[in-house]
Amino acid sequence: MDSFWFWCALGLPISVVVGSFFEWSIHRYVMHRPVGKFDYAFKAHAVIHHQTFKADHTYHLINEKDKETIPMAWWNGPVLIMMCLVPVVPVAWLTGHWEILLGAFSGFVAYYAVYEYIHWCMHLPKKRIVERSGIYFRLNGHHLLHHRYMHKNFNVVLPLADFLLGTLLLRSKISFAQAQGPAVPCVQPRVAKPANPTPPSEEELPDLSSAEGAM
Repeated sequence: MDSFWFWCALGLPISVVVGSFFEWSIHRYVMHRPVGKFDYAFKAHAVIHHQTFKADHTYHLINEKDKETIPMAWWNGPVLIMMCLVPVVPVAWLTGHWEILLGAFSGFVAYYAVYEYIHWCMHLPKKRIVERSGIYFRLNGHHLLHHRYMHKNFNVVLPLADFLLGTLLLRSKISFAQAQGPAVPCVQPRVAKPANPTPPSEEELPDLSSAEGAM
């Protein structure tokens, strides 16, 4: 029994890592470009979702009719979760412990649920408890930048793949009119401060001669 739970638990961290890279891959190569004749995901995400929700004030829901474009279709979840399990099968086979699949399955279900929930909160904020957390605050800025730069920040839940694969962007390269809100961080470029401030010239110094004469 101890062995069973150990291998199940081992599947959880595996699912988190695999989930990050799977999310990144699907988002970049399927949701932002047609794959042959398959363009359903591209049209639903890059065309409809990104045209509706930009990085400005439209990052948050404006028209009630657009609410249905925030989440994926209901059947996407089961399909994506099953696809995520594929790379875990060789691990279970090599170790001889198929319990890993059970733990990984639980992890992928949780990963997908978190994705859908926080993505919903990002585009339809309502001051929920999760929106007050520091982690959500940073992830919200991360996703906001994706809506400004569609070739960056493909992860929504865990930006591990973005970091390791070179698509992580922490701030915008140029200033733009971004969305505002209590759970939306400023992602504008940092204003560089001079390393050695120039001392004021003689003309800029106050005239103290009159003050000395008065004394």
